[in-house]
Amino acid sequence: MNAIEFSSLPLKSALLENIKSLGYTQLTPIQAESLPHILDGKDVIAQAKTGSGKTAAFGIGLLTKLELNKFRVQALVICPTRELAEQVCQEIRRLARFTQNCKVLSLCGGTPFSPQRSSLEKGVHIVVGTPGRLQDHLNKGSLGLDNLKVLVLDEADRMLDMGFEDSIKDIVSYAPTQRQTLLFSATYPDSIHQISKQFQFKPVSLSVDTQHQKNDIEQFFYQVDRAKKENALGYLLSFYKPESTLIFCNTKKDCHDVATALGNIGFSVQAIHGDLEQKDRNQVLVRFANKSCSILVATDVAARGLDIKELQTVINYELPWDPEVYVHRIGRTGRAGKRGLALSLCSEKELKRVTAVEEYLNISAKWDELAPFQMKYEKRLDAPMETLWIGGGRKNKVRPGDILGALTGNTGIDGNKVGKIDVFDNHAYVAIMRDSADKALQCLKKGKIKGRNFNVHKSQ
Repeated sequence: MNAIEFSSLPLKSALLENIKSLGYTQLTPIQAESLPHILDGKDVIAQAKTGSGKTAAFGIGLLTKLELNKFRVQALVICPTRELAEQVCQEIRRLARFTQNCKVLSLCGGTPFSPQRSSLEKGVHIVVGTPGRLQDHLNKGSLGLDNLKVLVLDEADRMLDMGFEDSIKDIVSYAPTQRQTLLFSATYPDSIHQISKQFQFKPVSLSVDTQHQKNDIEQFFYQVDRAKKENALGYLLSFYKPESTLIFCNTKKDCHDVATALGNIGFSVQAIHGDLEQKDRNQVLVRFANKSCSILVATDVAARGLDIKELQTVINYELPWDPEVYVHRIGRTGRAGKRGLALSLCSEKELKRVTAVEEYLNISAKWDELAPFQMKYEKRLDAPMETLWIGGGRKNKVRPGDILGALTGNTGIDGNKVGKIDVFDNHAYVAIMRDSADKALQCLKKGKIKGRNFNVHKSQ
């Protein structure tokens, strides 16, 4: 694509001058793809990562829609964390320097409520905030969205990961249906498409970061005696050191035995099969999905409905009889244009199943030798996250935003250290980066969530 100058866009001269003074001359790919549609008033769903220039894309777009003589909230940007909201707020203020009348306000948890309410009473044009605090202002009547023209969901996939779907729906229910809705997301899971269907009208769908890329799954087969398969798993995991691995077994007994064997030599592993009670199943899935457990051993039935982003490796402890099941198993890795790895252990009795896979996929199996791999008994690669269990949930009116706010208050941890938040009826789980888990635990034990003290401990 040829470089596009900002001067080619139908923008007011004062805004163009300010953009130029900020050092912006040529549009980034996401800006070139999205800004013409945004300026044209269309709903947009765009795949774009942090650092791609997306904030300037929607920031310039919403600034062109404002009626500055009306001190009402005309644009709302929802962000997953206070840190991102503050960055977005700062960038929009820089873009808005061309006029002294544009009022931009940040509404985030972890800061006093009353000054925010006072600022809203004086009148603002643009609000940037986190779901929990936005809900609080809407519910208390201090924030009104009757005059909203543009709604932006920034890093929407992260907001859904953190459990904010219900909060977002609540916020949007206060907004007029006649509005422009812009949705920016680093990935395109099904949940993003569902949100788009609910909130957008005939959106233009754009994907810059993954254009012209294809799913790439590297497949290797290893012939190994049945009795040596558990050792072979250890060799492969020790060599490749994947951050997330799904191991498929054909029986519940194998699931249990494999998970026990790997756990005994220091791997971070959980098993999931039909005998687990629902609460135990929930905990296992939560810990694997939020990256506080590196390896999940599962049967095909138990893994149904499991949707894990960025799954690096799939291992077949035993090949399935049906080659279509093999394709379904390995298709869980190598998504969103990322490189995936599929490893299959085959005893002599399973060689016919390899032939069936070759015929089904019209490929020749790549056979690799286990001989070069050596088991390394140094400290295993720790899962990047730890999970905290909280003894309060939906029935206690605990929301993801309440948990995030309690963690990231003035003496808390950085919001970027917080991962997936899952809230159930009577309890909740929150993933924390391993290096901040102890501080987060103390923060929740000493502090309050929703004005109450809840039992909190690390989930094992």
